[in-house]
Amino acid sequence: MLPPRSDFPADFTFGAATSAYQIEGSAQGGAGPSHWDTFAATPGNIIDNSNGSRACDHLNLWPQDLDLICDAGFDAYRFSTSWARVMPDGVTVNPEGLDFYDRLVDGMLERGLKPFLTYHHWDLPAALADKGGWQNRDVAAQFADLCTTIHDRLGDRIASAATLNEPWCMAWLSHFLGHHAPGLRDIRAASRAMHHVLLAHSTAMQSLRAAGAKNLGIVLNFETQHPADDSDGARRAADVQDAIYNQWFIRAIMGQGYPEAALEGIGPHLPDRWQDDMATIAQPLDWLGVNYYTRHLNAPAPGLWPNARDVPGPLPKTQMDWEIRPEGLSEFLVRLKTDHTGDLPLYVTENGMAHAEGDLVTADTGRVQFIADHLRACKSAMDQGVDLRGFFYWSLLDNYEWGWGYGPRFGLVHVDYDTMARTPKDSWHAFRRMLTA
Repeated sequence: MLPPRSDFPADFTFGAATSAYQIEGSAQGGAGPSHWDTFAATPGNIIDNSNGSRACDHLNLWPQDLDLICDAGFDAYRFSTSWARVMPDGVTVNPEGLDFYDRLVDGMLERGLKPFLTYHHWDLPAALADKGGWQNRDVAAQFADLCTTIHDRLGDRIASAATLNEPWCMAWLSHFLGHHAPGLRDIRAASRAMHHVLLAHSTAMQSLRAAGAKNLGIVLNFETQHPADDSDGARRAADVQDAIYNQWFIRAIMGQGYPEAALEGIGPHLPDRWQDDMATIAQPLDWLGVNYYTRHLNAPAPGLWPNARDVPGPLPKTQMDWEIRPEGLSEFLVRLKTDHTGDLPLYVTENGMAHAEGDLVTADTGRVQFIADHLRACKSAMDQGVDLRGFFYWSLLDNYEWGWGYGPRFGLVHVDYDTMARTPKDSWHAFRRMLTA
């Protein structure tokens, strides 16, 4: 059972989250190809060799999806706009794409839902990827143009907006580890992407502020990095991974500079005169979004920097084989307040689990327990003085889970990928009981 709604302030926001490429259907509505379409078209990149061309057909079924959010008693819907849909070639506006998001936002307001917009959640237009994508400094100005174009159309109705979702995934997971589009394993490409995503965020923030936008933030992901044992090597491995994953972006945004443990490997490959950008990158935020799922155990690895490898941990795991550690969420929220953000309002913008289907596709008692434990972790952080304003579950729907294809199911709502039928799971009903009591 989820904790009672009364455990949280009356103005605390509860919502559900999705992203455009994972649910909309990229082969519809005049969208251009993104680098995720081309990445998925390469054999071996996606576990089940699938793509997001149809996804959950949210482009056509959005009214019933909004009804599901509303009927569960949620206050808000966190959604993203597709760059490849709004600007198929990265720069030229597709009116059909903007019209879709216009209808979608109006549909939220008609149902009493607050629109929480994320301007970009990973589907970079292929035309920009051809020019280097996040390795190319020009992407910062192009991204700012995207954001102001969307703001000009939707901004009068948006409750809150984030520039980017999880820049670590956009830059490091995709350019150094090669697991996400564009699928590179190149330290120079990764280092430049790590800097340029932040420059894009800050350039967009400046443009949006000039256009009168309010309540702006960014969404970062955090995962606990623990040493696998008490050795000096394991501690160093965990420190380096923590610097790359948990410190690089928040330190730069808060004006604290890049962490030395990450600069050791990334620094030699950064763009020339990167230091000149740091004041621009440290644009004030109105709030910070925190995505939290799991932890990693780090051990030393021979060879080149970062000299670290993951070790399987002993805790219970999700369908993604991610350890379940709710206390990590409260630890991160307190750590952010203490080390980086001070009194800045925080939101948990993603938290959820992939749960393997049993005999009954809607039976997900493990997910209900997962949510309950992480909500209690939120309450614990608030009791320790964290100004936490809301919690968004990932995800409303089972969807296209990037490199894992359609196997993992994160949704509160089951999606039959053949018929597109939506069926609420026990976890959806648990939220409904909590939020409508």
